[in-house]
Parts: sequence; C-alpha cells; structure tokens
Amino acid sequence: MLTKKMSPENDPSFPQTRVDCTPENIEQGLARLVLSLIELLRQLLERQAIRRMEGGSLTDHQVEDMGAALMKLEAKIHELSKHFGLTPADLNLDLGPLGSLLENPAARKSDGNKSSEP
Repeated sequence: MLTKKMSPENDPSFPQTRVDCTPENIEQGLARLVLSLIELLRQLLERQAIRRMEGGSLTDHQVEDMGAALMKLEAKIHELSKHFGLTPADLNLDLGPLGSLLENPAARKSDGNKSSEP
C-alpha cells in the first residue's frame, strides 16, 4: 500500500500564505516582509511606551514626543504599504501554528485602545 508523504502543500498545519518572491514581484514581496517586521516593532514600542506611561516613569513632554513619533511611524508604514500596493492585512503574516505575526486589528476599539476582550 502506498502512503502519501506529507509536504508543505498538503499539510494543514503549514502556513498557506507565503511571501511570494518571484523575479516579477520581488520588490513587493520584500516590502511586505520588511514592513511586517517594522509594524511588529512599532506595536512592541507602543506597548512599552504605554507600560512606561502607566508606570509614571515618563514626563508629560516625553509622553507627547513618544506619541508623536509612534504616530509618524504608523503613518509612514501606511504610506509605504500603499506605495507597494499592500493592505494592513497583507502585513499580518500567517505563522502557522504560532498564529499571526501581528495583533488582530479587529481587537482594537475604534478609539485606538485595545479591547479587553480576548
């Protein structure tokens, strides 16, 4: 009896979306990867800033400066994404069993704060 060997194409635990880097679209694939990593770092910096702000270790001026810098970075990521024809969903790479690279955009409330629901 022949057994079918598991490969990434037919393994349900393997991420089905990949960064497609063919010679025709290498620029967009690379932009998707780089912008995904930058967005991940921006989110980590934002969380750290919130922890520091809530912990009282920042002055009001530092909070304002950090907020402005994070907003500029987010705007630049959106600008570059648009330039390369990418949507915010394109930057959320599927890591298979680990889940998505970025937090779920639907987990944010409309006022920009994170939802307390899982």
